Amino acid sequence: MKLLRVIAGTSGWLALAVLWFWAWHLKDPHLRFMRAWELPLLLALLLASIAIAWRFAQGRLRPVALGLAIAAVLTALCNEAMSRQHRAEVNAMEGPLAQAVGAHFIVGYDDAKELRELARKGLIGGIFVTGRNVRGRTAEELRDEISGLQALRRSAGLPPLIVATDQEGGAVSRLSPLVERQPVLASLLDDADLPDDELTQRAHAYGAQQGRALAALGITLNFSPVVDLRTGRAPDRWDFHTRIDERAISADPAVTAQVALAYELGLESAGVRGTLKHFPGLAGVTGDTHHFAAELHTPVARLAEHDWKPFQDVSKHSDAAIMLGHVILAELDAAYPVSFSRKIVQRVIRGEWGYQGLLVTDDLTMGAAYNRGLCDATVRALDAGVDLLLIAFDHDKYFDAMHCAQRAALQGTLELRTPERGSARRLQSFR
Repeated sequence: MKLLRVIAGTSGWLALAVLWFWAWHLKDPHLRFMRAWELPLLLALLLASIAIAWRFAQGRLRPVALGLAIAAVLTALCNEAMSRQHRAEVNAMEGPLAQAVGAHFIVGYDDAKELRELARKGLIGGIFVTGRNVRGRTAEELRDEISGLQALRRSAGLPPLIVATDQEGGAVSRLSPLVERQPVLASLLDDADLPDDELTQRAHAYGAQQGRALAALGITLNFSPVVDLRTGRAPDRWDFHTRIDERAISADPAVTAQVALAYELGLESAGVRGTLKHFPGLAGVTGDTHHFAAELHTPVARLAEHDWKPFQDVSKHSDAAIMLGHVILAELDAAYPVSFSRKIVQRVIRGEWGYQGLLVTDDLTMGAAYNRGLCDATVRALDAGVDLLLIAFDHDKYFDAMHCAQRAALQGTLELRTPERGSARRLQSFR
């Protein structure tokens, strides 16, 4: 019996610790699937823990357990109240400053009705269209939905929304079946004897075909091609979503650049821009930044002469954007991921490379960025000179990020005025 009491007591404290952690991280992107009933469930479990503590805890442990459980309830309620307040304050925003800040956000959505006022008031700069937006729908329905949002922008005298998606081909084909599913770009290399000029023609045709289908829906920006280099190694056991070798073109930077450039020019021939991802190159990264922090240990000299070549070569000869990954490149900036590192954005990309095209973060609700603090990531990315901040998977987090960015701009800790002219030109060119 004593052993059972020890096991029960230990289990109770562990359960309380889990509930405390949950309350502190209420509305975490990993729990988005239970967003509609997350708070009621958590509160029910906490109330149950209070009742159990009152009934079974003994001596000095009873007030400790009760105090922890009650504090967790208050933490959860405060987090919920803060989230609602941020949403209400963002929805009430208007004016030039709010529009200047909002122009940097590209957001996902479940229901386009949720975006109508944000689009009309200029509180977002673009939308991200993905699988949940096409499931069970026709191409005409999606096209009309996008056209409706663009009409709101025109009536408000605002520039069109950037309309982005993630149609790489292969497993990452978010708009299929509305857009015909194509094999990964690497499949063009299956014929080892294919002459270079024919490979280029096929990659261009691939991009043109995809671009026409995307443009027909109203898409203007595609988060493709993947120009990270293949590694030849099996994915890490904890790599659930990145899986670069299944999406990359080649281990050879010259071949990658050749195929990516032809593909990009094919997209552009149809009026769609592409995005080179994921700088600084994920070939040397074993972790999955969708969930975990990751560091790139490849020496910068090696990156510059090898991994960065496709980014540089393609961006010099096209209008492609560059997506910044949430990976730390400690040799250049040990404190912050590339996606919001001012040192790397300004010194390397804008400075040494002279790249003046569009820079977009990978999704800020990915663990490698979100777990460092969404507010900090948002302000630092904007301060670094990143043009677009992507909040796609858990789009509810847009309200927290926008609230934080607007507050920083009002307080003067985020200065948008000086770099805004160049950024505005870059954003306008992608609409």
